Formats: sequence, C-alpha cells, structure tokens
Amino acid sequence: MNKLNIAVIFGSRSTEHDVSIITGINSIIKPLELSGEYNVIPVFISKDGNWYSDHQLKDLNNYSSGHFKEFLGKLKPISLSLNSGLKLVKTGLKNKIIDIDLVFPATHGTHGEDGELMAICEMAGVAYVGCDVRSSAVAMDKVIAKNVAMSNNIDTAKFVYFSKHDFNLNPKIALKKIESELKLPVFVKPAHLGSSIGITRVTKYEDVNNAIEVALHYDDKVLIEEAVNNLVEVTLPIIGNEELKPAFLEQPVLHSEDFFDFDTKYLQGGKKGKNKGSSGSQGYSTIPAKLPKALYDKAEATGLAVYRAIGCSGIARVDMLIDTKTEKVYFNEVNPLPGGLYSHNWNKAGINNIELVSRLVDLAVERFTEKKSLETVFKTNYLSQFK
Repeated sequence: MNKLNIAVIFGSRSTEHDVSIITGINSIIKPLELSGEYNVIPVFISKDGNWYSDHQLKDLNNYSSGHFKEFLGKLKPISLSLNSGLKLVKTGLKNKIIDIDLVFPATHGTHGEDGELMAICEMAGVAYVGCDVRSSAVAMDKVIAKNVAMSNNIDTAKFVYFSKHDFNLNPKIALKKIESELKLPVFVKPAHLGSSIGITRVTKYEDVNNAIEVALHYDDKVLIEEAVNNLVEVTLPIIGNEELKPAFLEQPVLHSEDFFDFDTKYLQGGKKGKNKGSSGSQGYSTIPAKLPKALYDKAEATGLAVYRAIGCSGIARVDMLIDTKTEKVYFNEVNPLPGGLYSHNWNKAGINNIELVSRLVDLAVERFTEKKSLETVFKTNYLSQFK
C-alpha cells in the first residue's frame, strides 16, 4: 500500500509565524516521520507570502542559525495547482510535480488558522487535518465565537467590541460605552489573534484608550471584556469529529495580577521565570486542573458544548474562565489549532505524539470520505433560457 503524501504547511504572514514553525516541525513533522507511515513534505510560507518546499526545511536549526534568509534565498518558491487535487509545482529545467494526499496545517493565526488555508484545500478537493473553513473562521473571531456560544446558552464574561472604523470615528463615545457597561479590570484584545498577542489588562479607565490602540495595531476589531472574579483559568484540548475525546483540563499557574500573555506561554518557562518546575508544555500549568469534581465536570462539559456549537472537528482547544465562588463557568475563546497541538496534555492523557498525529490524520480522512458522499453539483436547465 502506498504511503500518503502529507504536506505540513507552516509559517505564513502571521504574528504567530515563529510559533507556527515550532508546531510544524517539532509537533507534526517529527512524529509523522517517526511513525514510518507517511511521506512527509514540509511546506514553509515566508513572512512575505512566498511558498517553499525542501527537505532542509524540516531542520529547526536552519531557522535559528542566523543565516536563514541566505538559505531561503537559494531556494525557488513553489506554486500550487488546484486542478483535480492539490499539487506542489517546483519549477526548474524540468518541473517537478508532487501530488498531495492530505494537508496538515500548522499555520497559526491570520492567513491560515482563520480558515483561509482550509478554503484552499476545499477548492482543491484534498483532505486536511483540523477544523473546517466555517468553524475556523468563527473560532478565530472572538466576538462571533462568543455570540455563537451565547446563542447556545453558554455563559461568557460581559463584553463590548468595536471595529477599527467605528472606534476611530468617535473614540469618546466608544470609551463612554465601555465605562458605563463594564467594571474594571477589563481585558482589551485583538478579536482575531491568538498566542495572547496584543492583549492588555487594564485597571484604570484612562488607560483603556491606549490598550485599544495597541490591539488595533494588530487587528481591525477590538474586544473589551470584563474580568471574572475569583478567577481560575482552564483550557481543554479536544479531538474528534462526531465522537469527541477530551484530554485533561489544564490550569495555568499564575498570580492574580498576571495573565496568560505571549511571554508566559512561550518564553523562559513562564512569566519572569516564576513558574519553573510545574507541569505543562512550557512549565506554567497544572494537569489535570485542581478543581472539585463537580466543577471539573461542569467545565469539561462546557468545553465539549462549545466545540459542538462552533462546529469544530479534528482538533481544537477551548479556554474557559471559572468564578470559584459562584462556580460559574464562562467560555473565553476557542483555538482551532492549539500551539504544539497541546501534545504535552495529550501525553498526560495517555496519547503520545505519534498516536496523536496519526489519529488526526485518520479523522481528516474520515471527514473527507464522508463529505465526498455529499452532492455539491445540481443539474438544471437554467442557462438554456439565455440562448
């Protein structure tokens, strides 16, 4: 039996470009190759939007060597063919064409995780891992995701939002609305970004304007939400299409004045190195979360309900906020492509890295096969009337 040609696509024109490289190489390419079951083809998208494919792009050292620009300059960008499936076209004296059986996205954030890459796969008619176009687009817009959750009777923290145009049109009215509707502290966030980029915790109303300007530097929509009292943050990785399997609820180990920012997630084992030694992918979390069983079960059920409401498939991670005094669980956001696939959590749940990526490939093939049975072309005589 021929091995599947799997294109792992990472990088892209995104603020999460570097995180995507780590996910693509360490969390996806390496375990796929260790399985011995697939032909793995790295596809790197540069920050200027060029696409490249070369076996040396599997080596993480190339990206941190200080000579990556020179290395990339020696490669020719590839092109894509979407005719009768997805093909990578390497141009040269003789074009080399590689047929792709399945795409494994590792593109966090804009121009990837938001559904754009999935749309290319749909147009080409190729299987791909993870959430589909619609659920990815919904999940990556924090405002729309919250509205979907609320329409399904899932609690969210109180919030307001503005487009960049509306805020700039009359910032005084926007700021007055925030002050009249939300209690401090508040969190100001870009609506479409992940990895906690551009987020500010604000404790004075006079600082809100500056925080909004920071968020709108990265995005065209800003979300301002009220902080939850007596807070415990938890996050729940989930895999599955129709039958869902949750991993463990994970609890960041943070002080009350901190929040889950980019540095806390990815740099130096926790913000200012405070949480070194605790369990978790970067040394900042407790797995499983230390909650009373009833509250743990409630949070897990909320996470699964969000996954279904958004229409996720394959894999996603649902973040929640818990008021431990009232025991209310609030949906915060959903990440349709968790950094590193949250493999550290799945490892704790008994699924190693190779099993995780293999399961995700199987789920992608399952969904693709089921979707192929749907009729998307409808025969009519409509055009005949225009003779």
